[in-house]
Amino acid sequence: MILALLLATAAPAAPRAAPAATLAPDSEARWVPFDLTPGNQIRFTMSLDDRPVTAILDTGVSVSVLSRDYAQRNRVPVRQEGRADVIGGSLDVGRADTRTLAIGGLTRRGGSLVVADLPAAATRGDSGDRSGVDMLVGRDLTAPWALDIDYQARRFRLLRSGRMPFTGATAPLSIAPDRQLYMSALTIAGRRVAPVVVDTGDGAAVTLSAAGWRTAGLGTPATTAISYGLAGAVESELSIVPQLSLGTAATTGVEVRREAAGGFSDTIGVAGRIGSGLLQRFRVLLDPGAGHMLLRALPPVAAERSTSGLLLAFTRDRLSVLHVMRASPAATAGWRVDEAICAVDGTPVSRAWLATPAARWTTGAPGTTVSLRMCDGTARTLKLARFY
Repeated sequence: MILALLLATAAPAAPRAAPAATLAPDSEARWVPFDLTPGNQIRFTMSLDDRPVTAILDTGVSVSVLSRDYAQRNRVPVRQEGRADVIGGSLDVGRADTRTLAIGGLTRRGGSLVVADLPAAATRGDSGDRSGVDMLVGRDLTAPWALDIDYQARRFRLLRSGRMPFTGATAPLSIAPDRQLYMSALTIAGRRVAPVVVDTGDGAAVTLSAAGWRTAGLGTPATTAISYGLAGAVESELSIVPQLSLGTAATTGVEVRREAAGGFSDTIGVAGRIGSGLLQRFRVLLDPGAGHMLLRALPPVAAERSTSGLLLAFTRDRLSVLHVMRASPAATAGWRVDEAICAVDGTPVSRAWLATPAARWTTGAPGTTVSLRMCDGTARTLKLARFY
């Protein structure tokens, strides 16, 4: 639980070159491999003007976004267009024309992309990678098609709307005409919560507005968490909901976050959003043209739950504290943001260490005592416990 992520909306301006998008006849065979970042984002490689670029599949953006850093490095002409609302606030955006975009069996010729800063904290490729990604692929590129996401095999593909390549539970899905985002509904404790954005770029499971939380009849949140949007960090309340339903698909033990009043969901007038933390429990087909999503449950995996209360980021040779969760063992022990850990149970922190089971110590068995060497040379211990 290093970080969770992002959602952005920007009102599209009329492109200078009318785009023409087509699917290849063999598009069903053109799977796009991906990996999940530590923030549960779908990261993959696509082609932009015949160059390979790294992108995140993000149905929570209404128009696809090109990194301002990429545009500067590749001398892409950018014209300024104003500001866009994002998690954490708003930011300046521009626009750049494109010749071709290619993702699996999809090719788009002409058109343009929004250009904005894509900070590494919100679009982290892997722990310690400070460069972020080149693009966010949003609703404008994916919504005309059916989007088949196979989380288990780590691959996705674009199909013609109306295709049903597998069987599963169903849930409503549409594109909101005003917000231009994927929309659905949740049922929590028998209460319908809608509309909610379906956002593959959000690493959390479910995030509700303050009003959505009240509609669901949820009690007092148990702890706190932090996520990173394009405009910065956002703290939210956090609880575990025993069961919820997405259409006819039910699942248990779901992490649900509550935004503060006036948060991003309130800004765009929705009850909340569904992210990859929930979607990855299923093979998912998103087909707004057909008015539904298909959900085939994957083998159940217990939701990871922090037993330390530390949300951390890796940089070179250390783990830096991003957030101390309320009422956690770390909070009780007086941990603070920006403290840095250089060794865990005697093993120095390194990129190679991150790939080992020992690196998951922050969600270890309750009752375990972890020995930590701080980067200032002092030694500390932390006894893990269940606290939410």
